[in-house]
Amino acid sequence: MREFLVEITTTVPEGTGQEEVDRRRAAEAVRAGELAAGGNLVRLWRPVGELRSLGIWRAADEEELHEKVLGTLPLRPWMTLTVTALEPHPNDPGRTGGTA
Repeated sequence: MREFLVEITTTVPEGTGQEEVDRRRAAEAVRAGELAAGGNLVRLWRPVGELRSLGIWRAADEEELHEKVLGTLPLRPWMTLTVTALEPHPNDPGRTGGTA
């Protein structure tokens, strides 16, 4: 599985009722839990004072990430995504099996 840094900005379309927003947000929380349990959603942050999220996600490739992972999020139609594929850095302190 590859890892991806995903920046997500969600913009609710003008005129959307609060009931619809609440319904989608509740469904989003459930789906995020499912994706975390399945190993696709690794970590998720919100920058202080901002209405966007940064996350580490896993998928076989970028196509799978978009179609089978991010594409299943209930808020996806309202999201703008920036996806960056990641690879391990040789100096990553969390890396196992590194060189001495």
